[in-house]
Amino acid sequence: MKVVLLHAFPLDERMWDPQRDALAGHELVVPNLYDLGGNSIDSWATRILGETAGDLVLVGASLGGYVGLAMARQAPERVQAMLLAGSRASSDPPERRAARDEMIRVVTAEGIDGWNRDFYPPGPGDRTTDELVRGVEALRDRRDATDVVASFQGPLTVVVGDQDEVLPVEEAQQIAASAPNGRIEVVQGAGHLVNLDAPERFDQILLELLRRAG
Repeated sequence: MKVVLLHAFPLDERMWDPQRDALAGHELVVPNLYDLGGNSIDSWATRILGETAGDLVLVGASLGGYVGLAMARQAPERVQAMLLAGSRASSDPPERRAARDEMIRVVTAEGIDGWNRDFYPPGPGDRTTDELVRGVEALRDRRDATDVVASFQGPLTVVVGDQDEVLPVEEAQQIAASAPNGRIEVVQGAGHLVNLDAPERFDQILLELLRRAG
């Protein structure tokens, strides 16, 4: 059973470096989503599924959680467990889609410097304008996945920082409650990127999910 670590936006696979020691005994798949081509959650999910054989545990942070949900929609029989950290189940409402369009305008004009000035979370200086635009487009155009959560039969852990300014704790609790085998973990003192803000606690939560997955 492979553990697939799916990164947040505008970060990349390097965000999972704090988890590598804790996961040393597991087979890891840690893709860079921007390297997969295209600009859609569904296409990235299809690509990862096609390149990764066997049963999977999906660990997604924000953008990565949406890719994980798309993978569970496409191949539910292969997904044994999921961890969603800072990810919604719903699609963007009209006002959020409009905000994404403003993000695209800023990064098209100014790249990562504009993003880091106006938006959150900050990204690395080597993130290209093309990667930024494709990432925002993928977020803006993602499908609603509330049905995926509601039908997912394996262990599902929703992780949220109590200081998360993107995903309210109450919404995260609702997501976990809607899953047949859902569990909520609220991490004190952490923001949107729980694995970076509280890596030791995140590792404990993730290892517990892996035990539940068998």
